Amino acid sequence: MDSFSKNIAAIRQDYSLSSLDEKETGDNPVLFFAKWFKEAEHADCAEVNAMTLATVDAQNKPHARIVLLKGLEEQQFVFFTNYNSNKGMEIAANKRAALLFFWPELQRQVRVEGSITKVSPELSDEYFYSRPQGSQAGAIASAQSSKIASREELEHRVKELMESKTLSRPEHWGGYHLTPDTIEFWQGRSNRLHDRVLFEKDGTLWQKSRLAP
Repeated sequence: MDSFSKNIAAIRQDYSLSSLDEKETGDNPVLFFAKWFKEAEHADCAEVNAMTLATVDAQNKPHARIVLLKGLEEQQFVFFTNYNSNKGMEIAANKRAALLFFWPELQRQVRVEGSITKVSPELSDEYFYSRPQGSQAGAIASAQSSKIASREELEHRVKELMESKTLSRPEHWGGYHLTPDTIEFWQGRSNRLHDRVLFEKDGTLWQKSRLAP
């Protein structure tokens, strides 16, 4: 092992802020997620709604990136993007996906797995028109994930759209919601003996288990 790898291997942080008992989580993991999310907000966690979205393409290759949670609608996790982007095409090929939230300030993470479908056009419209005009123009101008000649070309297109003052949500941009069937809550503990509570959907009910760290 070279010195660089040895330095990485030596990085450690002990977790001792809190603990997690199964009884605390209740019977509905989405409600408990909302509780933890509010606690993360109150703790001023950076980018509290940032989450890793993991998808699999038609060739079974995994892909991951950070997106932003924009709502919990009817027990579903909602985010918005370009439907023609890489992630959009991957979701079209495989509706199964995973989300990961990490709040280091609270030494917590939440893993969510389930199936993804598009939200209604009405919900996509509602969110699109609530965004700043610059963000609206950016969503229209950007053929997300495609190769472009230059940044200047993109900025010029955004400028033209801003000057037109007539911005409409394009059909290729909108929301998805992930319906969870697995949710795991992870609370860091000392000596890597972390608390892990897993919820798995069984029909309409959630089954709860404690996992070894």
